[in-house]
This record gives sequence, structure tokens and C-alpha cells, in this order.
Amino acid sequence: MGRAEARRAGQHAAPRAKKGVIRRLFTWKKMLGTFFVLSLLTMGGLFVVYLMVPVPNANAQAEMQSNVYKYGDGTILARTGKVNREIVGLDKIPTKVQRSFVAAENKSFYNDNGVDFKGTARGVINTLSGKGKQGGSTITQQYVKNYFLTQDQTVTRKLKELVISLKVDRKMSKSDILAGYINTSYYGRGAYGIQAAAQAYYGVDAVDLSVSQGAYLAALLQAPSQYDWTTATAGAKKLVTRRWNYVLDNMVEKDWLSPAEREGLKFDMPHEPKAAPGMEGQTGYIVDAANDELAAQGIDKAQIAKGGWTITLNVDKKKQRELVKAVDRQLESKIDRKKNKTDATVQAGATSVDPKTGHVVALYGGVSATEHWISNATRSDYQPASTFKPLVLTSALENGSETQDGRKIDTATLYDGTSKRPVVGSDTPFAPQNEDDRDYGSVDVQKAMNLSINSVFAQMVVDVGPAKVKRTALDLGMPDKGFPERPAITLGTMNASTWDMAGVYATLDNHGKKVTPVIVKSAEHRDRETLTTPDAIGKQVVSRQTADTVTHVLQGVVKDGSGQAANTADYQAAGKTGTSESNKSAWFAAYTPRLTTVVALYGESAKEGGGQVTLTGTANSGRANGGGFPARIWADYTLGALNGGSDAKFDLDIARPEKILPSVTSSPSASTSTTAPPSPSRSETTEPDPDPTPTTSAPATTSPPPTTSAPPPEPDPDESTDPAESGGAGGNGGADGGGDGTGQDRGPNLL
Repeated sequence: MGRAEARRAGQHAAPRAKKGVIRRLFTWKKMLGTFFVLSLLTMGGLFVVYLMVPVPNANAQAEMQSNVYKYGDGTILARTGKVNREIVGLDKIPTKVQRSFVAAENKSFYNDNGVDFKGTARGVINTLSGKGKQGGSTITQQYVKNYFLTQDQTVTRKLKELVISLKVDRKMSKSDILAGYINTSYYGRGAYGIQAAAQAYYGVDAVDLSVSQGAYLAALLQAPSQYDWTTATAGAKKLVTRRWNYVLDNMVEKDWLSPAEREGLKFDMPHEPKAAPGMEGQTGYIVDAANDELAAQGIDKAQIAKGGWTITLNVDKKKQRELVKAVDRQLESKIDRKKNKTDATVQAGATSVDPKTGHVVALYGGVSATEHWISNATRSDYQPASTFKPLVLTSALENGSETQDGRKIDTATLYDGTSKRPVVGSDTPFAPQNEDDRDYGSVDVQKAMNLSINSVFAQMVVDVGPAKVKRTALDLGMPDKGFPERPAITLGTMNASTWDMAGVYATLDNHGKKVTPVIVKSAEHRDRETLTTPDAIGKQVVSRQTADTVTHVLQGVVKDGSGQAANTADYQAAGKTGTSESNKSAWFAAYTPRLTTVVALYGESAKEGGGQVTLTGTANSGRANGGGFPARIWADYTLGALNGGSDAKFDLDIARPEKILPSVTSSPSASTSTTAPPSPSRSETTEPDPDPTPTTSAPATTSPPPTTSAPPPEPDPDESTDPAESGGAGGNGGADGGGDGTGQDRGPNLL
């Protein structure tokens, strides 16, 4: 062999040698061994990771829920909270709706171990390659991601998801995992969880979802924003329709839906999106009143703020709407808040109660809870004025009280109605002025109530005893706020809200059985027992005869007295007007056999810090008295709330008044007409006279007032404007109550 041949032979031999080395290094045995070693290392590594990675606590957002406030009929008034979610159990989700989610996302859910290794591996590869979230995962994995982890697209999070899913599948039931998944998923429209989604897309609770609706919500989870039917493109609508069919077909495949039922199903298009109910209008006032009531029952506002509550109210949606309309028609449409400084100070408030149940069926807190933060329905910084006078009569009847000269007080009892007449028998001097400083001479209690004569009821307080009057008032439901035991309480100089007064008048309406207004029907939370409001109807606090007799008298106020703006043949009504000192508040508290409502106007300074100001000049008129705007609002609302009227009649057990006309206690300055008083003038009311037999009036003699060590002083017009503090004259003598204490600002007679 020559050198050339040898060289060529060597060249051919080198590759063979090199190839042999590679084969020796990568034999199938070595490769298989390496695979097993790597597999063991991987398994060992995963086992270590499994041991080292704990199941964490839920992430903060996963447990955040909204509170849901509902009207009495179950429709939603408001949702509050940062996350629109209301967690519900599987018992509140129809079985076929539950299974639609399994059919959409994970058909093997009930049998797998909670992990899809292929899907997870694909997800890891996609994440590493920058393709985003294109990996598949089980319902368990998605639940773990939503509840325990975050939405971050990282390899670390993916591996944690896998490990935690394995642990969760071992520790939790499939039902609990499915419930967690359905309640933590995001459905678009700001809705987290199936309950919020059911409301957002179909306006129903989850328990009322149909199979077709459930299949849509299940399909929606793949791409919530893209698949929202109302905003989807034509292409997206085809995709969501295809997925909806896919879900239903899978249900048939799994025998969760019969072919016949599947054939009959049609796509149920979702509603147009609506903004979540906020706190504007009356909503904020109602929610605050409900929260205050819950706090009084032991559920403080910090607990409520955590969310998860479904609070059903006693508020009647229709009546609430009628009350707002009545205020708009009778007040807001007649004032100019922007151009009239007085109109800008006017605040309206109202509370309406069912007297048989104590349920607060409607409430008006102001122009809007987002504009005026204080609720005019529940604020108690104004005086209820002469709406207190019926309580004075109630106490007199209940205590069997007598006048200073020993006459039993009833509806026919005669009193001296002279303006500025000093009360007799009191250690505290008091001589209130009647409206327009008018002297009425001898009048019976019925007429005195009709015309709200201050001098009569001031004397009656003394005759009964201020302490007894206060005791009766507290029993009826008046709050003990700024409530002195002095004759001036006849003018309603204590503090009270429309809510308070609605309870008081509802108690009279309910024949003397205590009514405590309640706005919450029930409060439910998945982690607590359902809280049910205690019975709002209490014990008998005054006798039925006492309460009914006062009702009979108050019917006269509506028919013939200062409350005539509320008089109509469409319903029977009993009530009382009230206008506080310096015309800072005006009230109308009244009731029918089925509804008790108190309406008030308050003068509130528009300056920072507020402050009470006069209502005089509202709507470019004179005094804004209780028989004006409040009575008109009351009448408008009541007519609407009673669906145009009611034929219900007061069922009254009325005390028989005395028929003998005794002498009249009068002051030295009393009108000379008291020397021969006329027969009692009984105002015609809708109830018949309990004793229509005519009587012969006996001539009366005038008895001098009992002497005291020092005669009561004449009122000083420059004294304190608060009669309760000064013990002096007080009041402008308005038919509805106290005044400015100066004897000035005399307006026309307000009836």
C-alpha cells in the first residue's frame, strides 16, 4: 500500500472512531438511566416542594364581599363595599347551573386529583416563551389561583398553584371547591361571584337562574369582557354562542341534561348593564338608618364594613317612591334653592310607619344623601312643637287628672283660652302667648286642640303635673332629650325626630300598644345566624280608651282645625300640626287606621356648621307652619301610599265627656266672656258623638285663681327666647306652638 492509499485509509477510519465514542457515551441504557435519575430527582424535588409549600390563608380580595340592602319585596336597594361580591352556598345555586360550570371548564372535575399536569406544563412553557396565559387548568387550580394566590403570570406562581391544588383536593370536598370557584371568579360588569353576576346580567338571584342563563355565565368566564353580549362584536357573539352550545352539549354527554331538555333551550340574552345602586337620593339615608338599627342590636358598623351581609328592610318600594314624589310636588317644585336664600335653608324630613307592625315603610332624609349628609328623618336637634300637645291630653286622660278647682279633665272640659294667661298652680311662672296674641275666652278641650291654643295646654300640663306628662310621653316613645319637667313642655320644647314622633303617634293609632319603629326585617351572613328584628309591638302603655279618645280629638284637628290641608273624604285621618319657636321647624304628625306618618320642615343655615334659622318666608310666603307644606306633603303621600284612598275606619272606644258645665278657672286678666261660658262646641268629626243626648247647660260662675305667696310676673318680652329656660312667657303664640319669646313676628292665624 502506498502512502496515498494509507493516508486515505486513515481519513476514513477517523470518523468511525469518533462515531464509536458518541455511541458509547449515549447508549440507550445510559439514556434510560439518566432519565430515571432525572425523574427521581424531579419527583424528589417536587416532593420537597410539596412538603415546603403550605396552603396559605385566603388573599385579601377573595374574602371581600359587598353588603346587599333589599326592599321588603326582595328587590335590591343598594350594594355597598369595594368588591361587588355576595358569597352564596351551593344550596343557593341550582344543581344544573352548578354542573354547567363543570361542563364548561373541567368535565373530569368530580374524578380528577385537582391538577392537569399537561395544562400546567403548557402554561409554564407559554409563560417562559412570553405567550401569556394560554395554559389549561382544572377548576381546583383556578379556585386556588383566585382564592389563595394572585393572577400573576409567573413560573413560581404556576408551580405553587400546582402544589396547593394537590393539597386542597385532598383536604376539601369537591362541593366546597366548586362553590369556592363559582364565588371567586370574575364575570365582568364589576361582578365577582355568581350571585353578583346573576344580578348584573339577568336581574335575579343565583337561586333563580335557569339552565340557559347558567350556561351563559359559565361560558362567560373564558373572556368576561369579550363575551358580554351587550357590547360584544359580531365575531365575539358567534364565539360565546358556540361556547354556550359547547357547555350544554357537554352536560348532555355527562347525563346532566336530557337531550329533550337540551333541544328546547334557547339562548337567554342578558340585560343591558346598569350602574350599581349608589348612595345618592334617599338610599344613603335608608342604609344609614338600617346600620344604626343593627348597631343597636349588637352588630357594630365595623362588622358591617367587613361585608357579606344581606340586609332585608321593611321599606315598601312603592310607598318610598310616593313619599319622594310628594315632597317633590308639594315642596321642591315650589321653592327656588338657588335664588332664594330662605328656600336654600329648607330641609324636609319624614318617617312613615305601619302602626300594626311598627315597620318603617318609607323615609325621607333630605334632597340627597350625597348632598346633605344629615338625615332629616332621624335627626333630633329640633323641637317637635305643638305635636306634643296630644301627649299632654293623653296623660291627663290616663291619669284621671283634674283641673285646679277639682273638675275631671276630658274632651268637654272648659279652659280659659286667654293669651298670656299665667298658669295657676305651678312654682315655675309661665304665661304663653297664643298665636296673634288672640284671646279665645272659655273653650273646651276639643276646640283648644283644633286651634292649638297654647294657654289651655300650658294650664293642662300644670293640672296633670309636668312629671306625669313626661312619664306618659316617655312611655309612648318620646326620647328623653332636653326634656325638662316644666310647664313649657306643652310647646314641645324637648328634642325629637320624625322617627321618634312617628313611633309616638303610631302608638296612639295602635290603641295604646307601644310601637317602636323598625326598618330592618332581617340581616343574614353566611358565617353567622340570621338576625331577625325583635317584635316592634310592645305592651299596652296607655289604655285603649285613652288612646282612642285622643284619636277622636285629633280627627277634629284634621276636619275643623289647623290640619285641614290633610282633610279628604278618601280616608279617615287624625293628626296635629306644630310650629316651633321662631318658626325654626314646622310639623304635621298624623295617621289613618293603616298608616302613621310624620313630616317636618327644618330651617338650617347654609353656612358651614349649619345652625337653626327661621322658615318664615319660604316660597316667598309668610310663616311656614305645620298646616302648610308638611300637611300638604302628608296628604299627597298618604293618598298615593293608600292607592288613592282607603275605606278603613277608626275603631274607637271613646271616653264619655262630662256634660255638666262647671266653673272656669281664669286669670285676673281673662276675657269677660268667661263669666257665662257657652255650651261646649264639639267639632264635627268622622266619628259620631258617643253621647248625643242633649243636655241643659247650667250657668257657670267664675272662680278666682288660687292665691300664691307672690303673683306670677308678667312676661318680659326681652327675656330669654327659650321658654323652657326662662320659665317666662315664651312663644309667638302660634296655633302650632312656641315662638321667639318677644311677642313679635305676628303672622296671620294659621289653621
